[in-house]
Amino acid sequence: MAAIKFQGKPLHISGELPSVGSKAPEFKLVNGKLQEVTLATYAGKKKILNIVPSLDTPVCAASTRKFNEKASKLDNTVVLVISADLPFAQARFCETEGLKNVISLSTFRSSFANDYGVYITDTILAGLTARAIVILDENDKVIYTQLVDEVASEPDYESALAAL
Repeated sequence: MAAIKFQGKPLHISGELPSVGSKAPEFKLVNGKLQEVTLATYAGKKKILNIVPSLDTPVCAASTRKFNEKASKLDNTVVLVISADLPFAQARFCETEGLKNVISLSTFRSSFANDYGVYITDTILAGLTARAIVILDENDKVIYTQLVDEVASEPDYESALAAL
């Protein structure tokens, strides 16, 4: 079980991110139409999994905007913003912000947070996901990961994008 921090105070998550070089765990997430999507939905594309606790926080919103901006310049790549928010809230956020280059997906009805080792197990954030980046190649092989050690900090965008 990895330990990270929120505003300097320790908290714990359910496991470890998938390791670089491994095949990504299968997932079922829920899109804005309440439909389940899987890795196969994005077959043949590179995938940036921008995992955030909630789009309703300043840092999560900032990282989503940043990846939306960068995504328009990426070939054969989808940016999946994954949070514990309900699909309705995610869709409202993306529409209000005018975000067209990211796909928001909810962990609602899903074991994703445990399967990817990002489920926060304690503190007031229990039940949300830790902030992390997982990048997959076209064959769903993990080529980059970052577990952000301070939930209130943004990820390393440049290193993540360089992995592509």
